[in-house]
Amino acid sequence: NHAKAAEVPFIIAVNKMDKAQANPDYVKTQMAEIGITPVEWGGEYEFIHVSAHSGMGIDDLLDTILIQADLLELKANPDKQAKAVIVESALEKGRGPVSTAIVKDGTLKQGDTVVVGSNYGRIRAIINEHGQTIKTLLPGQPGQLLGLDGVTTPGDILITVENEKTAREYAEKRKEYMRQRELSRSTKASFDDLHDLVTEGMLKRLNVILKTDYQGTLEAIRASIEKLRNEEVKVNVVHSAVGEITESDVDLASATDNTVIFGFNVKATANVKEKAKHAGIEVRSYSVLYDMLDEIKAILGGILSPVSKDVAIGKAEVREMFSVPKIGVIAGCMVIDGVVTKDAKARIVRREEVIYEGEVESLKRFKDDVKEVKKGFDCGIGLKDFVDMVPGDTIEFFKTVMEKAKFAQ
Repeated sequence: NHAKAAEVPFIIAVNKMDKAQANPDYVKTQMAEIGITPVEWGGEYEFIHVSAHSGMGIDDLLDTILIQADLLELKANPDKQAKAVIVESALEKGRGPVSTAIVKDGTLKQGDTVVVGSNYGRIRAIINEHGQTIKTLLPGQPGQLLGLDGVTTPGDILITVENEKTAREYAEKRKEYMRQRELSRSTKASFDDLHDLVTEGMLKRLNVILKTDYQGTLEAIRASIEKLRNEEVKVNVVHSAVGEITESDVDLASATDNTVIFGFNVKATANVKEKAKHAGIEVRSYSVLYDMLDEIKAILGGILSPVSKDVAIGKAEVREMFSVPKIGVIAGCMVIDGVVTKDAKARIVRREEVIYEGEVESLKRFKDDVKEVKKGFDCGIGLKDFVDMVPGDTIEFFKTVMEKAKFAQ
């Protein structure tokens, strides 16, 4: 689900093939049921049979990775400044902060000054997977790095910079950014914030993680949720499973923008709730399906583009016509309902037929310009680019307002 959500290609390594009872076809059948079909069955996913214990199939796995890299034209330039990703980090006795990284681009050298998130430092030593101290790491190579000023976070990006001063400035800016993010919680959408996000046009789909108490319930609810779509919005179920809401669900929601976690007849522990709160992830539990669906529909309504609606505010009846020098034709009217205003739009109805719709050019009480006239008062009305009013016409005044659309399939 992580790989699908990130829209990245992946290869399936079927492990423990050294076992006498190994049944790779059973694994492939299970995977095919969730849409991951092997190439030999007409699908697009490579399944490689391996054994971590005996080493069986490891060469095939490596060859397949290289073939896929060639097909995808994945390339790196070893002559650039290094860029790497942190995969593990720890504070080790006698060595201090140790970060395990894989180089994505460029070449990382011993002595390079680097920035990793809010940490920085000068690479004092590089240790490879065999425990040997080496001088450089090339693209695709992993290594342990010593010399940073603190424990880094897995997933952080490491970059090399010109000098320690630059590294310190970058790290300080990052610390300030993280502090502000912690205060505002602005990087993840809470359940209530989704309405604000969608009105700004930031998303056109709602990502959902679904957990239920029984498999049959899960399948039925997922089917109901996935039907909630139209030509403009849809629900995207990132992950669904039977069981309690776990920390892994929160991790997946954190990795996927604008995601909410829904539980049906299952709850989250206090630890999971605390982690979700810290990450800014909204977790909701329900025992009634329609309550859950109504909540989702309300969010989808916010995702839809708002609709315009004409709201009537008043009516006036034309009693007689006047020609005013330097102004033009003015209709002498009586306000018969509501209020008429200068900033409203107007339409003329004659014998139940609309013959004009446009803007109000002038609104007068006697000789004075006014902004509004209430029911029961006389006034003079001039319309933009229209002078063919006759006594008996009704002028309807209205304002156009934008309303949140209601989700409809």
